Amino acid sequence: MTRSTERHVLQICQGYDGLLLEGARQYAGVLVGRGYRVTTVFLTGAADARVAADCESDEVLFMACSDEALAGLKRGAIAELRKIVAARTFAFCVAHQFAPIYIALLGTSLRVIGVHHAFGAYQRRSRRLFVQLFRKRVGLLGVSDVVRDDIRRCLPGWAPERIATLYTRMNTFTLQEQLLPAAEARQALGLAPDAWIVGNVGRLHPDKDQAILLRGFALALAKLPERALLVIIGSGEQERHLKDLAVELGIAERVRLLGQVPQARLHFKAFDVFASSSTNEPSGMVLLEAMVANVPLLAAACGSAPEIVEGAGILFPQGDAERLAQGLEHMATMDRYQRAEYQMLMAERLEARFCERAVRRAFWRLPMASALTAQT
Repeated sequence: MTRSTERHVLQICQGYDGLLLEGARQYAGVLVGRGYRVTTVFLTGAADARVAADCESDEVLFMACSDEALAGLKRGAIAELRKIVAARTFAFCVAHQFAPIYIALLGTSLRVIGVHHAFGAYQRRSRRLFVQLFRKRVGLLGVSDVVRDDIRRCLPGWAPERIATLYTRMNTFTLQEQLLPAAEARQALGLAPDAWIVGNVGRLHPDKDQAILLRGFALALAKLPERALLVIIGSGEQERHLKDLAVELGIAERVRLLGQVPQARLHFKAFDVFASSSTNEPSGMVLLEAMVANVPLLAAACGSAPEIVEGAGILFPQGDAERLAQGLEHMATMDRYQRAEYQMLMAERLEARFCERAVRRAFWRLPMASALTAQT
């Protein structure tokens, strides 16, 4: 096939921090797998060869817009995008988050699939009015059912198939190959090889509610293994509060606040249990990373956690320290057969919903994706 007959897709991302780079990589992989060539445009962030190599696209462009340039009407970014589109022939566009969707709809005549990675995208009336104007050429995806439903509540007149779910993919085999073995992970984190460790990874922020983890751990401690530890990886505004709370609860010697750890997800095998108390979890990526590491899951039943954990781990009511403690006690008494059963259930969940193959298959079954295929 010559280049002149190849199908091209434009992908626009706000930036390449955190999950945004993974989102760019995911959709590039989905599209390249069907014979498309993908041009990915990052609106913010300096040109970075590592990012260009990591996002699995045929072409990567960096606009390096400032935050000020993306405020208001975004005329500069729209003008720059028009130049990019004028030099290439695209079949359609994938845009991540609202600003790229806005720029794509005003800067091109392409049909747009808008991907949302967080809650609240259309709480503003101005945003609802904007997408309503362009509804004939835009479809919207949430990274979980709860994000999808949040969008549907804001746009009640839209047909359900125009607002759908596509889960964040996990490159399961690649991550499993990169994981440090349990002993190495513990050594790297400065943790005792014979401790029984409850792990948590996330910003020290009220949304993550690690205070409930401390309270639940304190309630359960008498029934946990003798060398039980609660280990929290991450930094943020709640650090002082959590340290003071650990002292107040009399568990300071059993709590380790390790701060930021580079590539924290590679250390998950250090944990015997992964516990999440997050009250705002749109995609649940950290839970998926724990699943890939075969670490049993205990999570607050809010956000996307039930979609990931239910039937493959233990859920507790948000903010309920007693039920969290009961979950920890159960995890502590599991024998190797029960642990193996949880690991099998987690592997099945990853394979069914979150692995690369499952996400690619789900994308091309979406009515909005099928319509784009028919047009190109």
